[in-house]
Amino acid sequence: MTAHSPLILNVDDNDGARYAKTRILKSAGFRVLEAANGTDALAMAREEELALVLLDVKLPDINGIEVCRRIKADPDTNCVLVLQTSAALTNRADRIRGLEGGADNYLAAPIEADELIANVNALLRMRQTQDDLRESEERFRQLTDNIEDVFWMFSAPDGVLAYVSPAYATIWRRSVDTLRRQHASWLDAVHPDDRARLAGRWAALATQPHYEEEFRLVLPDGATRWVRDRLFAVRNARGEVYRVARVTSDVSARREMEALLRAADANKNQFLATLAHELRNPLSPIRNAATLLGVGGENAAERHAHAREVILRQVDHLAHLVDDLLDVARISEGKIVLRREEVNLGAVIAQAIETAGPLIAARGHKLAVKQPDGQVWVAGDPVRLAQSMGNLLHNAAKFTPKGGEITLEVTLHGDDVHISVIDNGIGIAEDNLPRIFAMFAQAAVPPDRAPEGLGIGLSLVSRLLEMHGGQLRAASPGIGLGSTFTVELPILRTDGSESAAGSSAGESGSACGLRVLLVDDNIDAMEMMGFLLTEMGHETWTTSDASEIEALALRHRPQVIVLDIGLPGADGYQLARMLKANPELTHIRLVAHTGYGSPEDRRRAQEAGFDAHLVKPAELEDLEKALRG
Repeated sequence: MTAHSPLILNVDDNDGARYAKTRILKSAGFRVLEAANGTDALAMAREEELALVLLDVKLPDINGIEVCRRIKADPDTNCVLVLQTSAALTNRADRIRGLEGGADNYLAAPIEADELIANVNALLRMRQTQDDLRESEERFRQLTDNIEDVFWMFSAPDGVLAYVSPAYATIWRRSVDTLRRQHASWLDAVHPDDRARLAGRWAALATQPHYEEEFRLVLPDGATRWVRDRLFAVRNARGEVYRVARVTSDVSARREMEALLRAADANKNQFLATLAHELRNPLSPIRNAATLLGVGGENAAERHAHAREVILRQVDHLAHLVDDLLDVARISEGKIVLRREEVNLGAVIAQAIETAGPLIAARGHKLAVKQPDGQVWVAGDPVRLAQSMGNLLHNAAKFTPKGGEITLEVTLHGDDVHISVIDNGIGIAEDNLPRIFAMFAQAAVPPDRAPEGLGIGLSLVSRLLEMHGGQLRAASPGIGLGSTFTVELPILRTDGSESAAGSSAGESGSACGLRVLLVDDNIDAMEMMGFLLTEMGHETWTTSDASEIEALALRHRPQVIVLDIGLPGADGYQLARMLKANPELTHIRLVAHTGYGSPEDRRRAQEAGFDAHLVKPAELEDLEKALRG
């Protein structure tokens, strides 16, 4: 006998009979408690964890059948097995009355020891099976009650609902009680376009008790939800389908993500096609202009001057495209750094107008600028703010038919300033407005116009303004009715004095030429820069061999070395450190000329000893400033 042996309560008012039954039960390994009346038996049933009550029918206080009824009626004891015994009430009617009173079995005296033990063990086995089943059902219920999916169980082939988990109310937004009353009411919520297909599946349940479908639900508020529905057969021991189980999952988020991915893929394809178009466009005039530069004859000087203007203009366009792409990459990676300072908004607007002015003039637009009296100051990066305003003006000029009207209006609204760029151009369709600031988004254009730009300008402007604590809003009455883009920025302060629209550029430094050593593995680029510097009055030497730099520097004693950082087989940063370490060359001004222009690249160049950092292709004015410092 162990502490884990089943505990049995032996109830009999006859001391001898009670003693005998206790001896039999203990010899079989059971733990046994005793009671001589019904009152004590009921109390012990509530206090002890009993497996079985061996209950005599005839008791002095309460009839054994009534004791059994009370045990089975009490929620705390109704799981206790009751084996009723009697030496007097032994006929068929007595046994029926005992069983109907709740007894699990009924034995009439005389009872042999092996018969008693066999009956007790049989009842305990039955109870163990019931406990295992109940525990399994409870685990199943806890699982299905706590998953986000709807779990269903239907009888087959009639499709009558046997069970549905609480998630039905969450996904269907309908009452579980209603479903239990009307088993097919779930089908009423299926989208009309999908309902017939699902109804057909259920009509074929007898022959096809399995399927996997995705369909839409129409919720009570009119919203649509996508679900994935899986049905599979449940078979009995003979392999017959007697039930079908069903699992329904909400896949709306996945469907939405798939739609976004398809849109992103379409935008990506359009972006790549547009990028190829935008990059190829400048190459054709550049190639033709380069060919023209090699042709002499009458009026050659005039043609050559025009060719140079074309090349410079197209290179500027290419550089603008590359700058936009790099800015987007830096913002996406969180690497762009704003150089914050107090910024005169009037100066920013003047610079933006200067940037977009050539395109506005070329397309014959009329530009009106409306600004409040006095100066408006904001906190931010003047270069990035001017870039943002210039981009908006550039878009207005590009997407407005020739001879259009563009208005730039500055208004004060409490603690914010609004800068609106208003045009009477092609406009924006209402369904395009929500996605106009998305990366690579292209607004719909009339059939007679090809898409223009890479679809990154507005996204770039929007994100730059967010970094300034502001925002960009777009509005349009519709296609052909113009657009308004409004920048909102927090005001730092306002002054009563007149707004300074800009400042004239200072004269370049001394006309005195410099001695310059150019180092670059791109021979064409190096020679063209050499020609330009010579025309500007500088004396130049060139080399593409990193091993010659120190010797050439010692021989010609240049005042400036313009060094390409990315030389093949050489580390431009290490070359700079070597030159600065030579006492005879340490005074030479070093200018990094490279295609790498991130803040990290500039920091590395400064640490290596470079005095200036130019990003290819460098503007002539920037080159002159870098040379003179």
